[in-house]
Amino acid sequence: MRLADFERAAASVLPPSVRDFIAGGSGDETTLDANRHALDRVFLVPRVLRDVSRVSTDTTLLGRPAALPVAVAPIAYHRLVHPDGELATARAAKAAGVPFTAGTLSSVPIEEITAVGGSVWFQLYWLRDTAQRLDLVRRAEEAGCEALVLTVDVPWMGRRLRDVRNRFALPAHVGASNITTGGTAHRSTAGASAVAVHTAQSLSPALTWSSVAELRERTELPLVLKGVLAPEDAARAADCGVDAVVVSNHGGRQLDGAVPSIDALHEVVRAVGGNSEVLLDSGVRSGTDVLRALALGASGVMVGRPLMWGLATAGETGAARVLELLAEELRDALGLSGCDGVAAAARLRTVR
Repeated sequence: MRLADFERAAASVLPPSVRDFIAGGSGDETTLDANRHALDRVFLVPRVLRDVSRVSTDTTLLGRPAALPVAVAPIAYHRLVHPDGELATARAAKAAGVPFTAGTLSSVPIEEITAVGGSVWFQLYWLRDTAQRLDLVRRAEEAGCEALVLTVDVPWMGRRLRDVRNRFALPAHVGASNITTGGTAHRSTAGASAVAVHTAQSLSPALTWSSVAELRERTELPLVLKGVLAPEDAARAADCGVDAVVVSNHGGRQLDGAVPSIDALHEVVRAVGGNSEVLLDSGVRSGTDVLRALALGASGVMVGRPLMWGLATAGETGAARVLELLAEELRDALGLSGCDGVAAAARLRTVR
């Protein structure tokens, strides 16, 4: 079984518009497709005659232990695909020993997600409403979140044509539970995505480096910037005291034509010079992909869509199986490449 099998299984149980909302990208979906092709172009040079009788996937992310170099990426509205929503995926992440990233647009409140236990990070969108934005940071801190992940590549949602054609809107039982909204995301409109309209109304396009400095001053939690592709931006983030950057093109859902994340990774790693951790997001679909990212200098990856497919297929059990399979594949890839652990993977050569 592969992670791709979960997507096929989920397609048989989800309404087509919901599947498109999760699977789709922006524009012509050039970057969406390129993420996968770029990962497949990275070939590993395995080492031999190494003792791999014991292979460990244990590591640390943001200074805390993790059973895998993997964090669950933030994805909005898990209750679109299963009634338990983020509670089920958070429980699966806890069982797997990896961080779960709860989103600003989560369909379950932060406090209920952290009550599940395990390691929880909170993804923050820079809201227009300053009071709501500051309240989200306070709530994340008080709920016990272990990091803040500021998404920096969404001044507004990219034009996602599948959603436009489907006139996609949230069903009545699903909403953004962490923020006050006017219900725009639930009103279907011809020639538009209701979710995109709601996002444009809620998010501030005035997010700048001064905003990052403000947030850094506001919280003592580890701060992560998600959506960095340019090495110059990564270097500046490290200079601002950011603890980690996530090399991400938002899974091909923002600027269509943006560089595949894996192609941007090495230069970002060089730019931060060890002053910030670097994670890879967008297109990761196997344990071999995780190993590719580690070999190119990442400390870990974020995985999103496969968890949603697993959740849709079998709830918590399906999400847990996705992470179990990823762990099995990574352990296999490490051993077959001559690595007895995550640290050894950083010394592997790659060829394109």
